[in-house]
Amino acid sequence: MLKTKAYAVFQPKGMLFPYTFNRREPRDKDVVIHIHYCGICHSDIHTVQGDWGEPQYPLVPGHEIAGVVAQVGNKVTHFKVGEKVGVGCFVDSCRNCAPCQKGLEQYCAAGAVFTYNCTEKDGALTQGGYSDKIVINEDYVIRIPDSLPLDKAAPLLCAGITLYSPLKHWKAGPGKKVAVLGFGGLGHMGVKLARSLGAEVTVLSQSLKKEADALRMGANYFYSTADPKTFEKLFCSFDLILNTVSANIDWNKILSLLALDGTLVTLGVPKEMVPVHAFALLMGRRSLAGSLIGGIQETQEMMNYCAEKSITPEIETIPMQQVNTAYERILKSDVRYRFVIDNASLQ
Repeated sequence: MLKTKAYAVFQPKGMLFPYTFNRREPRDKDVVIHIHYCGICHSDIHTVQGDWGEPQYPLVPGHEIAGVVAQVGNKVTHFKVGEKVGVGCFVDSCRNCAPCQKGLEQYCAAGAVFTYNCTEKDGALTQGGYSDKIVINEDYVIRIPDSLPLDKAAPLLCAGITLYSPLKHWKAGPGKKVAVLGFGGLGHMGVKLARSLGAEVTVLSQSLKKEADALRMGANYFYSTADPKTFEKLFCSFDLILNTVSANIDWNKILSLLALDGTLVTLGVPKEMVPVHAFALLMGRRSLAGSLIGGIQETQEMMNYCAEKSITPEIETIPMQQVNTAYERILKSDVRYRFVIDNASLQ
């Protein structure tokens, strides 16, 4: 077994504390990754706080993992020791169902094995990237191009692919008007990616505090959803709206901003059920959809695309010992725009 240093939570809504546990010895197709950096996703906080159901304890969060290959199994063919790699939101799937066969492992009919708070096929509990190493089958490892710094590559494994996938699926590009609802860890990546694809990009946010940042990152327009005139001016405007917030919103008012045949894609997961009036969809043949991260092939495509276009997240790097403070700051929207843990602080 491989002794692993980490930070974990041990009880509902608890704080994270140092934790040592054992990861499996690498199997024939496994890669051992020395984790250099791990992004903090709002999903980590939702899970730790039990917003989506009580997690399994002790819990080591983290699914934006960037590091270097430290060891490979006897039958590994895609990776070598010393190469830069990443791990995203899942570490296994059934490989046989229709979604898996299409490279959409995140929608695995049998249920993808997520990077933490999930049970592997052998019954072991998965533990995430707030740790110094991870062991994973090579088929679920992402190669990080040399031009991408590891600290900035880490958030791409969730925040990046979460926005890239719907933008590509709904064909955002020249001639398309895209709105990004919320301008945080996800939203700022949505702006950068949508603009790089050639779409006209509008940010919808509660206030105008981040307007200058959004325009600097490529947004064409910025509006406050607290201003009633916003909904009058932008009525029936957008082909695609990407909802990155997890808080409750007025879904019907947001749907009214869609043009004919427009789509509102939810990426964040609020605690409450989504209340939508049928007429909000009928009047304009509008669609309400969801999108969950991306498959391995698409995630690799996104990583290569970001390297080619020099697209990286705006990050604030912290030592592991400040993770609880970082959680508090995220809940206050006090981060510009993604915390990334320097895992060297675990040594």
